[in-house]
Amino acid sequence: MIHGLRKLGGALALVLMLAGAAFAGKSNCITCHEKVTPNIVKDFLSGEMGKSGSVDCSSCHGTAHQSAKDVAKVTMPTEKTCKECHTKQHDQYASGKHAAAWVAMDAMPTNKIQPHAYIQGMKGCGGCHKVGIRDEKSRADGQYGSPCNSCHTRHKFSKAEAKKPEACRTCHMGFDHPQWEMWSNSKHGSIYQMEGDTGRAPTCQTCHMSDGDHNVMTSWGFLALRLPEEDAEWMGYRVTILKGLGVLDPAGKPTGRLELVKAGKVARLSKEEWQASRDKMIGICSKCHSATYAKTQLGNADQMIKEADKLMAEAITIVADLYEKGIIKPQKGQPAYPDLLTFYDTRTPIEQTLYVMFLEHRMRAFQGAFHMNPDYVTWYGLAELQKDLVDIKADAAAMIRESGHKK
Repeated sequence: MIHGLRKLGGALALVLMLAGAAFAGKSNCITCHEKVTPNIVKDFLSGEMGKSGSVDCSSCHGTAHQSAKDVAKVTMPTEKTCKECHTKQHDQYASGKHAAAWVAMDAMPTNKIQPHAYIQGMKGCGGCHKVGIRDEKSRADGQYGSPCNSCHTRHKFSKAEAKKPEACRTCHMGFDHPQWEMWSNSKHGSIYQMEGDTGRAPTCQTCHMSDGDHNVMTSWGFLALRLPEEDAEWMGYRVTILKGLGVLDPAGKPTGRLELVKAGKVARLSKEEWQASRDKMIGICSKCHSATYAKTQLGNADQMIKEADKLMAEAITIVADLYEKGIIKPQKGQPAYPDLLTFYDTRTPIEQTLYVMFLEHRMRAFQGAFHMNPDYVTWYGLAELQKDLVDIKADAAAMIRESGHKK
């Protein structure tokens, strides 16, 4: 009898405790922001953190801001804020290429002359590269935008949302890396759109975030460059491209940009590093295909890089010859060689064609191959590369004639 009353009393105490929690009232942050930014509150309360009751606005934004008069005191969360609860995911991310996105962008030679709104204001390159870790000065210049909420959008921070391929398409689309268009129009993407997220067709996350790994590394990297290269012919093409990127000087010696390539993780600089990512991808592909089939398909995609590099190297050599002849003058302090990393800030029409050839058409030729989209490989990639080379040859011949330079 006494034992039963104790059990009943314990249960009653638990009910009262839960009821007390339910009616404890909203925090001052919620009460205020329901009026000021109601949809933010709605998003937060619909997410797992908001539902848990253990996380409040102040957990991420601090307690210094208490009214409309001291908004400047609010703390803007960073990836370190998220790490306090999500250490494993943070550390995976920090070891991967997304973490280096801001470093890679900031290393571009003409980045400093871009409009502030374009970079720090997140209206151009900064809008996607905010997925990378920024230093304190960069954060102060553009405080909005943080790595984790690039995929787990604020203030719901949904895991389910970030697991969908649509979460990737804002950045992985368009001019230089239209992975969304390639994948969504491939057979993989078509099955996903016809059947929904049933798991039958691989999505971005299936291949690049297997088992929820936030590392997101690929064997070839963003620029499809690796060192060393055992294929001597291919290595010759690659040396020319590395000169065009300014990683090697015109004489073939390493420059300071090699360290930026390392920091930005845009290339694979050891055989072991490249092979580890390739083996991981074969393992992922082999869940649906035979290992032999996976190796063959990935190997054929490798060869598309070589074909693109062959055309690219010839085009770079032609433009470099114009520098050597003095027909194109280098900028002060710069080597007499085309610089692919100046992108659209290059000064001559022929170099504009060269930059588009590299950043748009070479990208589409090799990325289309890995994303199983033959149309992108052909008409948006290889065919355009061929056209670019024809245009560059014609323009170079005209420039030589006009200069009066003897061949």
